[in-house]
Amino acid sequence: MRFLDLGSVALLLALLSPVPAVHAQGAASTLQVKDFLDLETVSNPQISPDGKTIVYTRGFVDKVNDHWDGAIWVMNADGTKNRFLTKGSGAIWSPDGTRIAYIDSSDEPKGAQIFVRYMDAEGSTTQITRLTESPANISWSPNGKWISFTSFVPKRTDWQIDLPAPPPNAKWTAAPRVADRLHYRADRRGYTDPGFTHLFVVAADGGSPRQLTHGDWNVGAAFDGMVIGGAHSWTPDGKTILFDGFADSTTDKNFRVNNIYSVDVASGVMKTLTTTKGAWLSPKVSPDGKLVAFAGRELLPVVWQTADLYVMNIDGSGARDLTRSVDREMGTFGGASAMWAPDGSGLYVSPQDRGTSNILFVPLTGAPRPVTTGTHLLSLTSVSKAGDLVGTSTSFQKPGDVVRVAVDKKGAAQIAQLTQVNDDLLQGKTLATAEEIWYPSSGGAKIQGWIVKPPNFDASKKYPLLLEIHGGPQGMYSVGFDMMWQVFASSGFVVLYLNPRGSTGYGDTFVRSIEKSYPGPDYDDLMAGVDTVLGRGYVDNKQLYVSGCSGGGALSSWIIGHTTRFAAAAVRCPVSDWIGMAGNADVPYFAYAFFDKPFWEDPTAWFKQSSLAYVGNVTTPTILMTGVLDMRTPMPQSEAFFSALQVRGVPSRLIRFENEWHGTESVPSNWMRTMLYMMSWFKQYTRPSM
Repeated sequence: MRFLDLGSVALLLALLSPVPAVHAQGAASTLQVKDFLDLETVSNPQISPDGKTIVYTRGFVDKVNDHWDGAIWVMNADGTKNRFLTKGSGAIWSPDGTRIAYIDSSDEPKGAQIFVRYMDAEGSTTQITRLTESPANISWSPNGKWISFTSFVPKRTDWQIDLPAPPPNAKWTAAPRVADRLHYRADRRGYTDPGFTHLFVVAADGGSPRQLTHGDWNVGAAFDGMVIGGAHSWTPDGKTILFDGFADSTTDKNFRVNNIYSVDVASGVMKTLTTTKGAWLSPKVSPDGKLVAFAGRELLPVVWQTADLYVMNIDGSGARDLTRSVDREMGTFGGASAMWAPDGSGLYVSPQDRGTSNILFVPLTGAPRPVTTGTHLLSLTSVSKAGDLVGTSTSFQKPGDVVRVAVDKKGAAQIAQLTQVNDDLLQGKTLATAEEIWYPSSGGAKIQGWIVKPPNFDASKKYPLLLEIHGGPQGMYSVGFDMMWQVFASSGFVVLYLNPRGSTGYGDTFVRSIEKSYPGPDYDDLMAGVDTVLGRGYVDNKQLYVSGCSGGGALSSWIIGHTTRFAAAAVRCPVSDWIGMAGNADVPYFAYAFFDKPFWEDPTAWFKQSSLAYVGNVTTPTILMTGVLDMRTPMPQSEAFFSALQVRGVPSRLIRFENEWHGTESVPSNWMRTMLYMMSWFKQYTRPSM
């Protein structure tokens, strides 16, 4: 997942810098913070079975209520007649193309619900569910009579005690929440509920949902004790659903063990299809129902392994790896989503690859071959019966749009951009440019990154530099459009973003280079990147700044404990203490995975890898920024680091973002605050000459 990308919105406050290289918040001809209020997003384009119509979700900012909203739009397959259809998101076509099912969250906080809309002239809409827990991962049965979905099932853990009855009209405090396990569902109110994610079916014309799976385990993938995914696949006869799932075991150190299962829709009888212990996920049944494709990797005693794309018989026999030679992340964690070709000859997938993604065709026999090439993020989301591919594409100066990819009989692809949702916003704007760089680091590693240069860049001048670090640490910065880079560049900064060791998109060896050493070699890679840019001669070495959130927060707090070269830092949602992380995060096993022994057997190793251990070296003025609802890198992680800085007299501030979970940018006004607090803090500090 991409923890650090700032994909929310902001409002303009002009900040004048006393440093000549940093000018006001930007002239009218450049992108400013306030422009994010008008930035729109596209997602989940789906082409109809007959290949004539596309529906997609268009995201925009509700400026009054301070949140992102979404609507479903529809257009012809050539991009013409593009228009609003209805509120909601995530629309999918019925098998016969007469209806769409989608989720509408307009009634939040009560919960999202499933709706079905007929795509004829009448356009009637039916609310299908009235759930108390929001649905996800909706899918049609092959005959169009049922809709399957996943939903959270709370588990009561009340401890029955002999409490005296309250008097009439008493207002006693609510009963405490009793925990008996480490896997929880975090919610926006800042606490967690015990329970499990399970699979349901409901009639497509409405009715009472029926729960298909039961028990103290989860439908979905296990990732460091957290449930993600939950996509599932029907067999063509409509009798069986295949899904991934994992048992909830707080004693099993192999917390990434996932299996592929089948469940009989009529009886609820389940079968386990995968037999080798590993992380197996995202099953996709072939058009003829004989095979199932899935992603994953055999379990090894390592923190991270690159997932490959596999195929096996529908009964679980004959599993074989189709992409071992590719050495790129093919699983959910890497963002790839495999889709069968209509004739069942192979699958299309769009894995991360050195800052880009393109469509790759993986045949059942023979070597995988590229369908598209280019410096962009091209993600595949839908395939028509005729073989037309639909997805989204973004590049450094182009926000995401819907694209259609036509592949001829010789395998040549033509990419057609179908939407232009942000052309009005960018009209007349001078955008920042990006230069790709590769440079050497310790141990002979080759590292990729990008230098973002301000509009009207002049190499004879000196600019301040912001080093921005991605999260994960398994993640990948890319060539996609990013408003943060544009805003900082318009404010006079050179922005440096890199993919140090531990990043995905560079193969298994690269992503495992920080095994049992995080932070470690990635620190070398980041510092080598700064040195590379300084060598260009246009960066002022007295105005170096560093920032990052989540994994980037862990690294930025580590960096300022190991070097004094940065004039100021913005440490966002950090991990500063691995022992504390294991004790109060919603992914407790994530911390354990980095160490050979639990902290009660060897606390030294745990503390040695914690940035809190080096806070005594910090002289860099630092702000810490964390959401009050954050349970991924909880507030105590920031508080401990901030408290130490305060005791030592280091200039510092702790900023607690209201109504914010992990990150500080999901709420539009918080995105504003994040950017403007950072720029305001940086402009106050210049490192003295050494």
